[in-house]
Amino acid sequence: MTLDNLMTLGMLILLQAVLGFDNLLYISLESQHAPADQRARVRRLGIAIAIVLRIVLLFALMSVIEAFTDPWLEVHTGIVDGELNLESLIVLLGGVFILYTAVKEIYHMLGLEEIEHNQRQQRSVGGIIFWIVLMNLVFSFDSILSAMALSDVFWVMAAAIIAGGVLMIWLADTVSAFLQKNRMYEVLGLFVLFIVGVMLLSEGGHLAHLHLFGHEVTPMSKTTFYFVISVLVLVDVVQSRYQKKLLRLKQAAGVSTATEDRR
Repeated sequence: MTLDNLMTLGMLILLQAVLGFDNLLYISLESQHAPADQRARVRRLGIAIAIVLRIVLLFALMSVIEAFTDPWLEVHTGIVDGELNLESLIVLLGGVFILYTAVKEIYHMLGLEEIEHNQRQQRSVGGIIFWIVLMNLVFSFDSILSAMALSDVFWVMAAAIIAGGVLMIWLADTVSAFLQKNRMYEVLGLFVLFIVGVMLLSEGGHLAHLHLFGHEVTPMSKTTFYFVISVLVLVDVVQSRYQKKLLRLKQAAGVSTATEDRR
């Protein structure tokens, strides 16, 4: 319990909170597939299981980090070249799944059935919890490796993971309720999720030292990620206000026309 360890713990908790934003968004969107009376339980149980598995993953990474980072498959096709390791493969697969989920949800949202019934296709509670836990582990790689770069004390990193998980449990219901009441922002959330998938693909490609057509795959930085998210939010806010303004003008024009007709 030295001052240095406590300061590191504070930095790691802040890091967990920042890096957990995309994970929290995925959990909030995925839990919408559960029955309404089970959604809060699904989110809390999924995050709680993921916290335990994150600590197990942290212990495993500290013990056998070479098994995750050493290359075990080389690819040289002229179009795609690189050296895959376990970490890069997990991140790449996670990115593919996130992209698939975002595109599928956007397509489903544009369907007439979604508009008419205003509800998502429900799935089993166990399946939803499974995907929340699995994707939580995928998202945890960057936070765990970042934590290992800042500290080599197990209890400090484990305490930061637990604190970050408790914070996610606390915020999950709020984020999910906001998206449920403001369905228009689900589109923004899905496109944010889409960018998260692109970020994971770029990060996995960088970890595997992939080259596409001779060009190196470089990771999307967190600064770029949050800049793109900020632009998306700004565009959404401006567009919403502009649409409300047009609606007010249309209503005012309709009232004026009706008044003239009565005269």
